[in-house]
Amino acid sequence: MAKDDDNSALPNGKAQATERLHQVSSHIAPPTDTPQETKSKSKARASRLPADHSDVLGQIATLRAIAAKPDPNHRGYVRQKQAGKLWVRERIEQLLDRNTFQEIGSVSGTVQWKKTAPMCETPVSFVPSNNVQGAGMLRGRKILLTADDFSIRSGHADGASAGKTVYVEKLAIALRLPVVKLVDGSSGGGSVTTIRKEGWSYLPHVAPFKHVVQQLNMGIPNLGAVVGPAIGLGAARVVSCHFSVMAADIGALFNAGPKVVEGATFEEDLDFQDLGGPKVHCMNGTIDNLAANEAECYEQLRVVLSYLPNSGSEAPPVVPSSDPEDREDVGLRSVIPRRQARMYNPRAIIISVIDKDSWFEIGALWGRTAIGGLARLGGRPVGVISLNCEVNGGALDAAGSQKLTRLLKLCDVMNMPVLQFLDVPGYAIGTVAERTATMRWGVELAKAYYTTTVPIFNVITRRVFGVAGGVMLSSRDPVMQVAWPSGQWGSLPLDGGIEVGHRHELREAEKLGKKEERYQELEEEYLRLMNPVRTANSFGVEEIIDPKDTRQVCCAWASHVYEVLMRERIADRAAGRIQPSFA
Repeated sequence: MAKDDDNSALPNGKAQATERLHQVSSHIAPPTDTPQETKSKSKARASRLPADHSDVLGQIATLRAIAAKPDPNHRGYVRQKQAGKLWVRERIEQLLDRNTFQEIGSVSGTVQWKKTAPMCETPVSFVPSNNVQGAGMLRGRKILLTADDFSIRSGHADGASAGKTVYVEKLAIALRLPVVKLVDGSSGGGSVTTIRKEGWSYLPHVAPFKHVVQQLNMGIPNLGAVVGPAIGLGAARVVSCHFSVMAADIGALFNAGPKVVEGATFEEDLDFQDLGGPKVHCMNGTIDNLAANEAECYEQLRVVLSYLPNSGSEAPPVVPSSDPEDREDVGLRSVIPRRQARMYNPRAIIISVIDKDSWFEIGALWGRTAIGGLARLGGRPVGVISLNCEVNGGALDAAGSQKLTRLLKLCDVMNMPVLQFLDVPGYAIGTVAERTATMRWGVELAKAYYTTTVPIFNVITRRVFGVAGGVMLSSRDPVMQVAWPSGQWGSLPLDGGIEVGHRHELREAEKLGKKEERYQELEEEYLRLMNPVRTANSFGVEEIIDPKDTRQVCCAWASHVYEVLMRERIADRAAGRIQPSFA
């Protein structure tokens, strides 16, 4: 009788049990091979596939060894050295703490394989991805690093793995780690030869930028160095950083190289320096700072990072300071000339007040009507803003406004309090000021003051006039500030203001030949009435201090910010009550 017939004759439960027994029996049926044949096959497989996976590990080791050692005969490597540039892995060694680099995507690239046995192969050639990425330590701080290898396809992005780059940008967000970018190459759409190779032309996408913008606004430090020609997307990558620096001897940056420019604009015989060297981009604000060479670039990156937190969810790192917080400087009493028209060195005031050797200026070569940078007060990082009376009398122009806007936003996303030394006669005036859109950029600065929330402390050293003075002075409520005895303020400076306010009177005096005499009388009267003590009498200014005590006052403010207000600010950011924006 057939099996199904037997089961049908059984009760339902027994039929199911019998069926299950047949299934189990089929799984434990004896093998068709003899024991000797089974043993032989196992040995064969074992000979092809080592139990410890040493074959795979060996392939990885071979590829890593090829990537880590330059080919001295490779034309890309030769060109790199002839240009006076370090090779990509030499750069990593010079930048990071010794033996701390852990590469991500160490064997990504193009490999040619040779079959050596059944199920066995070995790499015979390897062209690594031309963007080296990974993690390492920078003066004891863990960071993520991306570095272009110009010796391979001139750093073009289609010589790398797009997924690798996007992954590291995402990783920075997930781990809240700073990112350092060493840019040397186009890192963009690549070469037209890609079209020929692939047989079709792709639409350009910039996948990493979404994550870069997120990092910038989260306060995850993005620091970039131009250590070769940075073209197209490579240029955009470094310019979008919180801080950027260019090596004077080898750096350049442009939207497209000289040959492309020649074909598009007919500008001939341009070299990298003419098109986008340091004299161009370190003086127009595209790149923040200039360095003499690669080594100085890397040192600036280390210094800047020392002021910044790993992300905006933390306070900036406080370091021990041996500089007494109550240190006095009697010389500050006379640094501001009694004659208002005379200039002085504003950086001397900054250096006197902050911790010794803690001043790091950002953008010294551009926007020179304003001064900005990072410093410490009692070991606590602060942003520093000052006006520069030695350039245009300190009147804020378009470039100065742009520089201060960037610095304010940087400090806001990094939770860094701002110390301001105010001597501002107002926004720049005249035909040059109008043609360079001074008011447009001045209003953008005003927006930055009123949309950022980081604490600001004002030290009014001399003039505070006009819209510019009002914006810088009163963007916080209540204001935290002190004034020096040299303070002078109002809607307009006396120079020009008297002419406007007493136009008719002075014209009549001129008819009598007494214009200069009357002008002098008016000036003396206004100067008497503008005595800062009179303003303090009416509580128009909160307190006038002895300039020698400025450091002590500023350090006390910074101490309170870090000990009390910083905790509240970080909690507000975590809860989404404040959302600073850099990008």
